[in-house]
Amino acid sequence: MTDTLIQLDNDSVATIDQLIAFEGDDLEQLCEVTIGAIKEGAGFNWLVPPAMSSLEAYWKGVLLIPDRRLYVVRLNGRIAGAFQLVRPPSHNEAGAFRIEVMTFFLGIWARGQGLSFKMMEKAEQEARLMGCRSLDVNMRANNMAAVAVCERQGFVRWGEKARYAFIGDEFIPGYYYAKDLD
Repeated sequence: MTDTLIQLDNDSVATIDQLIAFEGDDLEQLCEVTIGAIKEGAGFNWLVPPAMSSLEAYWKGVLLIPDRRLYVVRLNGRIAGAFQLVRPPSHNEAGAFRIEVMTFFLGIWARGQGLSFKMMEKAEQEARLMGCRSLDVNMRANNMAAVAVCERQGFVRWGEKARYAFIGDEFIPGYYYAKDLD
């Protein structure tokens, strides 16, 4: 695990690091920024924020799963976003070379500073350190900010799915991206 320190143009400081245990009000901050992301339509598979107890249980559970790593970005010490790196299950030996970025989000108050790009760079760096040879990500096609991050970072769109998500009585298409790391 290596922490990444980012000095921003506006004298703010951001860090991106793996969260292996909740300390202080980490869990509360993570839940708050998660709720904001869900309300903005930018996070997870939830369309409506669940009860705080469900979110807390979800994030606590993430830390218990051996094939998942949770990373948080902190802006001036406060959790502003997160992503997970998820390996295939251990019985999937043929797919063990790859890892997937999931639940990638950044609070609206922390956007516009290049942190999404730094988060994706961190995901790639960590994937390489774990010996992975491919980094995968998928998203709703209407999430133009996420599409821009992936394409700017050199990911290749390898597929589309017309029925990726169902929101407000309509299907939303999705995109699948991958980046070779070797």
